[in-house]
Amino acid sequence: MSKVYLVGAGPGDPDLITWKGRRVLEHADVVLFDHLASSALVDLAPPEAERIYVGKKKALHAFTQEEICAMLIERARRGLTVVRLKGGDPFIFGRGGEEAEALADAGIAFEVVPGVTTPLGIAAYSGIPLTHREHTSVVTFVTGHDVGSIDWDSVGQAETLVIFMGLTTFGDIARELMARGRPSDTPAIAVRWGTRPNQETVAGTLATLPWLIEVHALKPPATIILGQVVRLHEKLDWYGRLPLFGKRIVVTRAKGQAETLSAKLHELGADVVELPTIEIRPASDYAPLDRALDSLACYDWLIFTSVNGVRFFLERLDRSGCDLRNMRARLCAIGPATRAALERVHLKVDLMGREYVAEGLVAALAPYDLAGKRVLLPRAAEARDLVPSELARRGAVVDVVEAYRTVVPEAAAAEASEIFGGTRRPDCITFTSSSTVKNFVAVAGVRSLEGVHAVSIGPITSGTARGAGIRVVAEAQPFTVDGLVNAIVQLLT
Repeated sequence: MSKVYLVGAGPGDPDLITWKGRRVLEHADVVLFDHLASSALVDLAPPEAERIYVGKKKALHAFTQEEICAMLIERARRGLTVVRLKGGDPFIFGRGGEEAEALADAGIAFEVVPGVTTPLGIAAYSGIPLTHREHTSVVTFVTGHDVGSIDWDSVGQAETLVIFMGLTTFGDIARELMARGRPSDTPAIAVRWGTRPNQETVAGTLATLPWLIEVHALKPPATIILGQVVRLHEKLDWYGRLPLFGKRIVVTRAKGQAETLSAKLHELGADVVELPTIEIRPASDYAPLDRALDSLACYDWLIFTSVNGVRFFLERLDRSGCDLRNMRARLCAIGPATRAALERVHLKVDLMGREYVAEGLVAALAPYDLAGKRVLLPRAAEARDLVPSELARRGAVVDVVEAYRTVVPEAAAAEASEIFGGTRRPDCITFTSSSTVKNFVAVAGVRSLEGVHAVSIGPITSGTARGAGIRVVAEAQPFTVDGLVNAIVQLLT
């Protein structure tokens, strides 16, 4: 059954969308979104979903409100599930009421999914409680784009006054308020892009804030808060004190595999920009791996050097006539992430190196007699030959089979140009494998990193980077995602 969902996207941080809002997006056929909705939320929709930008800025409207309502109705009548994704909450200065009315008049089923409105986000992320037992028990929300239409005698004396869309008119608003007796020294603050890593805050008083907004060249979108609760900003500003707050960090891992690193950096306040420089694809020829699976019971050792190796090995095993019962080999993993991938399918890892690189695997296998032992190594099409060469030297019979391959994503060059060619340069770029280094250099060039700190997950990746002319300023210790995050924190704080 078709339905239109008016979904609040929240104040900016995509993590603040409601659970229901996320679930609705994941099943959408069409998403109409504005410029305040995070792209990360739009990406939650299925790949085949239609995405339509309908944003409104002060002097530029992609579509009129009437056109937006017409699109909602037309697509719903085609039997589609439609999501209207709106910044903040649909019913707080979001014109959601107008859209709901249009849908009701047209006989279209709809549902409203509330969102965290901007002032609540600012309260949480700027340390400005909108109510406080010792300061205020009354909050008034007002829109400031049309100063003359507001009864300032009624709203101007509110203990806490929140002004939406009033940045460019705040000079006039301040004069109206002071003319009606509001003290000129009333604490006031303007917050732009609240709850995002690029959040900007300008604090002053009712009299000084208009001038400060001009001096700091603060631009919309911003929300202004007046009242004694603003004094708590400096004391309670936990977000602005996060170790990586405002730092722009580029993550080059493959799409779908960058989430762990990106999430850890985001939790520390970083502005994370994902630039996938590798794309994981199935093997070009699965015949060698399939033959190995048919003889799975013959192997003494099964060595995995990546999470992707585990994933594609198991996927191919599922397609074969065998299963895990055919496996008698000891299991060896290059590091904790690979070990965790095996343990998720209830396989115990027998051996893991102390250092999470190929050299660590070789060292871990040193005490074992490998003469005549059969070893299966499912891995990427292109990889270092250290492990199979060393094991063969010790008498093992090693079958190296392609489980997957990596390619450069088609959009990588354009995305790199946008990221490194913009006015806001990244502070740091992370490399998690030699492939991410080589592919980045191929699509963006070493010179694009001038003034940008390069951080590597380990010595092999660092060596590849230095060989390409990239100066690595920090390296993970240990060679894990957590080690990489710690290295970044130490570097940038």
